[in-house]
Amino acid sequence: MKSSTQNREKHASRRKTLKTASGFTLIELLLVLVILATLAAVVTPKFTKRAEQGRITAANVQISQFEVALDTFQIDVGRFPTTAEGLRALVEKPASNSEGWLEPYLKRDIPKDSWGNDYVYRYPGQHNQEGYDLSSNGPDGKQGGDDDIVNWSQERR
Repeated sequence: MKSSTQNREKHASRRKTLKTASGFTLIELLLVLVILATLAAVVTPKFTKRAEQGRITAANVQISQFEVALDTFQIDVGRFPTTAEGLRALVEKPASNSEGWLEPYLKRDIPKDSWGNDYVYRYPGQHNQEGYDLSSNGPDGKQGGDDDIVNWSQERR
């Protein structure tokens, strides 16, 4: 009987040791959460800045693609689309004065800018007197300000 009692005590002791050894304490879990939150606070702004820079680059590229399409339109039709016709003239033949219009000049419909807003097209341009003004209102979505992406600036962001 002694051996049976001793065996039970050993098993009970092992179970007790395993119970206390397995799992994490609340303090350990909170410490891990604090470390993760600190890392997120440090890393997230870096990724956010990269994402914003990517959106700006995408808007600049899209404006360049519009410029190529608008120049091709001008070669074919002999004029740029009016402000009223807008960029829509690149995908749908304008109703009037569109002799020479050959095909859609963009493969897809007119895209929105990186922030989900329409591009702003004006012909004749206020900044490009001999051509057109084409811009995105940028991250703030409001026309004007230093965050706009435009075709009349020598230095696009």
